[in-house]
Amino acid sequence: MTDTSNYGFTTTILHSDRQKPIEHGALHKPIHTSVAFGYKDARELAAVFQGKQPGYRYGRQGNPTVSALEDKITLMEDGQGSICFATGMAAIAAIVQSLLREGDHVVSSAFLFGNTNSLWQTVAGQGVDVSFVDATDVALVEAALTPSTRVVFVETIANPRTQVADLKRIGALCAARGIVYVVDNTMTSPYLFRPKSVGASLVVNALTKSIGGHGNALGGSLTDTGLFDWSTYPNIFDNYKRAPARQWGLAQLRAKALRDFGGSLGPEAAHHLSVGAETMALRLDRECANATAVAQMLEADPRVAAVHYPGLPSHPQHALAGELFRAFGSLFSFELRADVDCFDYLNRLRLAIPASNLGDTRTLVIPVAHTIFFEMGAERRASMGIAESLIRVSVGIEDTADLVQDFRQALG
Repeated sequence: MTDTSNYGFTTTILHSDRQKPIEHGALHKPIHTSVAFGYKDARELAAVFQGKQPGYRYGRQGNPTVSALEDKITLMEDGQGSICFATGMAAIAAIVQSLLREGDHVVSSAFLFGNTNSLWQTVAGQGVDVSFVDATDVALVEAALTPSTRVVFVETIANPRTQVADLKRIGALCAARGIVYVVDNTMTSPYLFRPKSVGASLVVNALTKSIGGHGNALGGSLTDTGLFDWSTYPNIFDNYKRAPARQWGLAQLRAKALRDFGGSLGPEAAHHLSVGAETMALRLDRECANATAVAQMLEADPRVAAVHYPGLPSHPQHALAGELFRAFGSLFSFELRADVDCFDYLNRLRLAIPASNLGDTRTLVIPVAHTIFFEMGAERRASMGIAESLIRVSVGIEDTADLVQDFRQALG
């Protein structure tokens, strides 16, 4: 199989390993555990280190098993190249470590995964200015830009309140201003949405979630879509300008984030994630259908105060999400009526599991304000629209009727 361009999403991913020769005819890229790679000719080793020929230097910067996963992610996102990291947070941190300097400015969506919010708060204390804005409105993003703005960062669907960013208009704005546009695609996945279609420069995926999909391996990735002109970016070091300009961004990210900071993905995890990715489309079709069914049931029940899911017509960005995404995602959140205790409700669930992951094959639930968003405090939670009774639901692949019944019976 030498060309996947005419095949569908799942066929392409399923056969991607065979784009390059695999040892002994294996159908999966084997797990290469070696951290060092020997060369018969020392000049070859030097050429690899100097970027004059392809090859592996040391396991921290690359590994054949990880490279196979990177190729798979690049195909998913229709990019020009990808880098994998130990976690999704390591992928986001790589942007900070590699592309930002003291005095730079970042505009970020205010509606963020709690750990990403914490990361930007840390960055703000280290000499990089960060502005949080309501990214559902491009005018607010534009108003926050300054001459020092280097990066605009958004999530496709915000975790956990499911706000949908004004993705296409923000992309056009960043393109006009020459700003790196970073889109975190974790909540949608490359199957439901390709950020390249709205002008993203870099795409983040937490591979732990829908791509790996089985809750058995951590990982993250950054994909360069090829749309950003790195020759215009002021923070590229001269060392990385020997290659064509389109390669500068990834070259600096790989060197600074992996070589210098060591956020490398191990080969065993890469193998788990690569195999999990093969069934992503099948899982997400089921998960999105399940999420819609459970969200509709909860919205119709008077004991539920609010349901936040882009697939519901009541969602403020329902129409926008329908235009952008193949489906509305497998994550939603809801608020119970004041007289229904959220902990008692969670304890009455029989199938859904109280746990902090998402994108798993199993349905997972968590009381947001008391756990993953507890550290940020009540005032910041309120500014993000996170009620104290908010429950986040990551919907799995269970039988639909069983899930609907479980969430209904737990209402008491």
